[in-house]
Amino acid sequence: MTAAPEATPPAPPTPPATAPTVTTKASRRRGPARQALVLLVPGLLALLLTYALPLVWVVRMSLNESGEGGLIHQTVSLATFGEVLGSSHYWNVLRQTVELGVLVTFFTLVVSYPVALFLARTTSRWRSLLMALAIAPLLISSVARTFGWMAILGRQGVINKTLDALGLIDSPLQLANNLTGVVIASTEIYMPFAILAMISGFGRLDPALEQAAASLGAPRRTVLRRIVLPLTLPGVLTAGLLVFVLSLSGYVTPRLIGGGRVFVLATEIYDEAITSLDWPVAAVLSMLLLAVFGVVIAVYLWAQRALEARFTGGREARS
Repeated sequence: MTAAPEATPPAPPTPPATAPTVTTKASRRRGPARQALVLLVPGLLALLLTYALPLVWVVRMSLNESGEGGLIHQTVSLATFGEVLGSSHYWNVLRQTVELGVLVTFFTLVVSYPVALFLARTTSRWRSLLMALAIAPLLISSVARTFGWMAILGRQGVINKTLDALGLIDSPLQLANNLTGVVIASTEIYMPFAILAMISGFGRLDPALEQAAASLGAPRRTVLRRIVLPLTLPGVLTAGLLVFVLSLSGYVTPRLIGGGRVFVLATEIYDEAITSLDWPVAAVLSMLLLAVFGVVIAVYLWAQRALEARFTGGREARS
C-alpha cells in the first residue's frame, strides 16, 4: 500500500509590496525631524536655564512683601504691585524710560538710515572696509565710550570749549547730567546695531525699480519717497525695535551720563535690588519693564503685518 503524499504547508503571506516603501518614506521624514530636535536641545536648555527659570523666580519674588532691613516676607500677595503702581515716583520713572527710548530710537534711525542706505547700495571695492568702520565701535566697550562722551559733553568738554572759543556762548551748555546727554551718547552707542539691522532688512530694495522710475521721468525726491522709503521700511522697523529695546534696558549710559539725575527703570531696578535690598519692588519693576517690552513687540508685529499687507495687496492677510 502506497503512503499518501504529505500535505505541503501553506506559504506565509507575502507582505504588500508598498509597505517597505511607506516605512522607508516615514523613516526618511522622521530623520530630519530628529536631527532638528537634537540641534534644538542645547538652545532650548540654555533658554530654560537663563531665561525661563529666572523669569519664574522674578514672578514669584514680585508676589512677596518687603520688610525692614531688607527682610523678605514669603507670601503670595499683590501688595508690592499696589505699592509700586500707587507711587507717582515710579510712574515718572516709567514715563522717562519710555521718553528716553522714543528719543534715542528716533535720532538713531535718522542718523543711521543714510549710512545704511549708502552701504547697502554702494558697489565700491571699499564696501567691506566701510562696513567694518561702521560697526567698529562695537569693538569698544560701551562703558569706555560712555566715559568718552562724559569728557566730550562736560562743562569743560570739547563742545563747550569749542563754542566758547568761537564766541557763540557766554556760559557752558548743560550737556551732561541730564536727559539730553543720555540721548546724545545713547544715539551714538546704538548706531552700529541700527545700521546692521537696516542693511539686513533692505532686501526688497531693487535698483532696477529706481532706474525704471527715473527713466519714466520721476525726480529723485519722488523716487526716494515713493520707492526707496517704502521698500526699506521693514529694515527700519526692525532697527527701531532693536534700538528701542536696548535703550529701555540700558543701564551704563543713563547712570554715568545722567549723573544720578536721570531715573529709568534699569537704574531703579539696580538701586532697589543692590542699594535698598528691596527685592520684591525690584521684581515688580522688572515685571513692569517686561510688560513694556510686550507692548512694543505687539506694536512691531502689527506694523510689520500692515507693511506685508501693503506689499502683497492684502493677499497674505486674507489667506
